[in-house]
Amino acid sequence: MIYYDRVSKKYPGDSVALDEVSFSVEPGEFISIVGHSGAGKTTLLKMLLAEEQPTSGAVFFESTNMHTIGKKELNAIRRKMGTVFQDFRLLPTKTAYENIAFAMEAAGREEEDIRSDVPHVLELVDLGDKMWNFPGELSGGERQRVAIARAIVNQPDVIIADEPTGNLDPINTYEVVQILKRINDLGTTVILTTHNKGVVESVGKRVITMDRGKVIRDDREGKYIL
Repeated sequence: MIYYDRVSKKYPGDSVALDEVSFSVEPGEFISIVGHSGAGKTTLLKMLLAEEQPTSGAVFFESTNMHTIGKKELNAIRRKMGTVFQDFRLLPTKTAYENIAFAMEAAGREEEDIRSDVPHVLELVDLGDKMWNFPGELSGGERQRVAIARAIVNQPDVIIADEPTGNLDPINTYEVVQILKRINDLGTTVILTTHNKGVVESVGKRVITMDRGKVIRDDREGKYIL
């Protein structure tokens, strides 16, 4: 379980990114976090990854306070999370296979596992035929699917997707959302931030709506209301 306990984040100049945010995420849930630009969505994810410290409050992952643990334990917990970003963050000089293999090597996986698992996850995201293509040879949608494959290859408990369809056209957006739904159906928790109403409605799961750092709605079924 993930739990945000009255989390606030204030920046110099009294800029408030998060204001007393509290909610929990159950294992296996698919949650869409929506809101206009500047609502606090990305800051919320950074708190879970402990990339930033809260001004007050706490974020718990499996009963562990993410902001009071040492670097070694933090890295171990981060390995239970896979991240997908709007700008893909692929290594341009490595093929699709090599980008995913690199993530496995960083996690200390064996070469035998890499040879068997990388083709498998590429097939899962419908890119088995693009294994040896470089990012520059792939479309935006294909690059995002490689990024998703990289995020799931180490079998994390949670996928964190920060505006993963922000740079994609409607067709590629649909394909990426279907893949995230498929991953969730296999039991992985998915936390998605988006401002795309169509994405939220196609997922049809729980929606948390943010505005100026506050959670203003928490709907159990997909609704985009701002």
